[in-house]
Amino acid sequence: MPRALLWGAAGGIGRALGRGLVAQGWEVFSISREVAATAADADSHFEADLADDFAVRQAALAAAQHAESYDCSIYAAGDILTKRVSDMNAQDWGRILHNNLTGAYLTTHHALPLLTPTAHIVFIGAISERLRLPGFTAYVAAKAGLEAFAEALGKEERTRKVLVVRPGAVDTPLWQKVSMRLPKGAWQADDLATQIISAIATGRTGTLDL
Repeated sequence: MPRALLWGAAGGIGRALGRGLVAQGWEVFSISREVAATAADADSHFEADLADDFAVRQAALAAAQHAESYDCSIYAAGDILTKRVSDMNAQDWGRILHNNLTGAYLTTHHALPLLTPTAHIVFIGAISERLRLPGFTAYVAAKAGLEAFAEALGKEERTRKVLVVRPGAVDTPLWQKVSMRLPKGAWQADDLATQIISAIATGRTGTLDL
């Protein structure tokens, strides 16, 4: 049975991934700030702030006690803010960068010793160039940084398969934070999760626009 670490498992995409992986026969160890929200979507759960180094370290230790190794690590956490630079304070900026980029580094850093030599490392990104609009400065900076991080990581971890999934709009509670209407044809989280799991199964690397 393949095993996955699912970081940010309480979000709309994270929960859909948990359900989809379990349905496909994966054993899922989920980590999120809200364990109760993931109770039906994974085999084991751990509560942690993914932007906090100590908390992520503790989560990785718990995962190591649960299983000797994992075949996949998925970073599905994130946050969004629509606020102009002139109105944004340092806390706003830090929150978006921490949740979308720093958390990706911390979870990867602590997960690497647990991953098999050919494991998949997956990040949920965004087609950020479409969002280079007023109010999205912090978000697009974080997502562009995530892609650069993943590209360099793939060159460091050559036997592992590093993938950034870049979906368009997804109908999840996160979209309620955006000062734009949800576009017609937006992804449903479960359908998106199916596409991501398929990409993992086929060994996809690099970037995947959906």
